[in-house]
Amino acid sequence: MAKCEICGKTMQSGMKVSHSHIRTKRKWKPNLQRVRAIVNGTPKRVTACTRCLRSGKVERAI
Repeated sequence: MAKCEICGKTMQSGMKVSHSHIRTKRKWKPNLQRVRAIVNGTPKRVTACTRCLRSGKVERAI
């Protein structure tokens, strides 16, 4: 399952509502990226959402 390893953000579910108010199930997926980050002093591949990347919660490995 898609999940951010930093904040734990996962898919959310809800209803898509048409103009005639017909309701069907849908999902919202987080924008996840595979990046190399420093974890416990060593570079490691992690899955992080773009919100964590932008806010500086992930220290990128170069």
